[in-house]
Amino acid sequence: MLEKDIVQLSQEYYEEMKKLRHHFHMFPELGFNEFNTSKTVEDELIKLNLDNVQKLAKTGVSAVIKGKYPGKTILLRADMDALPVNEEADIEYKSKNKGVMHACGHDGHTAALLGTAMILNNLKDKLHGNVKLVFQPAEEGDGGARLMIEEGVLDNPKVDAAIACHLWGNIPEGHVVIKNGPLMASCDDFMFKIVGKGGHGSTPELCIDPIDICINAMNTIRNFVSRRISALDPVVLSFGAINGGNSFNCIPDEVTVLGTLRTFNNDTRDFVINSMENILKFMTESQGAKYSIEINRFAPTVVNDENMTKIAIKSFEKVIGENKIIEAKQPYTGSEDFAFFTSEVPSVFFFTGIMKDKEVIHHNSHFQWDDINLLTSCRCLCQIAVDFLNDDNK
Repeated sequence: MLEKDIVQLSQEYYEEMKKLRHHFHMFPELGFNEFNTSKTVEDELIKLNLDNVQKLAKTGVSAVIKGKYPGKTILLRADMDALPVNEEADIEYKSKNKGVMHACGHDGHTAALLGTAMILNNLKDKLHGNVKLVFQPAEEGDGGARLMIEEGVLDNPKVDAAIACHLWGNIPEGHVVIKNGPLMASCDDFMFKIVGKGGHGSTPELCIDPIDICINAMNTIRNFVSRRISALDPVVLSFGAINGGNSFNCIPDEVTVLGTLRTFNNDTRDFVINSMENILKFMTESQGAKYSIEINRFAPTVVNDENMTKIAIKSFEKVIGENKIIEAKQPYTGSEDFAFFTSEVPSVFFFTGIMKDKEVIHHNSHFQWDDINLLTSCRCLCQIAVDFLNDDNK
């Protein structure tokens, strides 16, 4: 339904999407500082005369396209923030903000969603229900999705389903990747500190050695993951830094450890985090030491709803063709804070390919991709929205 209109209109609006993408790329902004990006997005939405254009979550923007007929509401989300990377790519629209770069494709997400807004606004007389457009700040680790939800982005009108996509560097151009169920891992960064009693290395019996306790605790946590969690329930736990002491012959007072945890099951996530603290508590108390632990819970698992995934696949077939759809065999260990939306309403998240002859590395100073990929994201977002609203009302 309406697929020919969507393809035709996307071609008509392509130059506008491309121009917007280049603008966002030249003037990238970090999380919760997307002031100019936000203003540009707001101006474009007002230009379309959309309903309920409003600011929330500091620099976030939302708006509503009201269909001619009553029905449900579907949310379409794009993230807007850039990264603290100095661009080295040789392109005409290179970043003008030194040390800040769109090195992950969020400029494309924002431009594609604005293009989607143009198309669906053009087709609103044929829609049953509403499309809520959400331009989210601070996806890169600062919790923009969670804050938007806390400030009511899923209400007025109440959202029944959500969609988002991400450009991806190891998927061929023109293709999309999707998977029912868990698609991306949860992400939790942690820091724990073990406080003992320092002293001379020649008399360890007079000390409480935090290094020794730390080594045992880290090994116990690793063994716990391998023995208490099923091999069919993947857990990736990595220690990234250990800091303590600065001398050959002095036992330090304390040791600090940094690490990250990735899971594909939110119950497993909670179990591992709680068990880490129990292990630290036991091992420090048994040695007369103390501990503290801090968990930065970035995002839960991105879980695609079964029905929304089916709708998405059928929609993709209409606008890009069945042969361009790749169903992922396993989830990705990367994380995405769209997970907060998938935890609240039936949702679907997919990847849009940007690879030509070799993989494009994200978060890299040479990251670049062709504007033509805006069409794939835009067409897919439009078609899923139309099919969810209109087919659901038949």
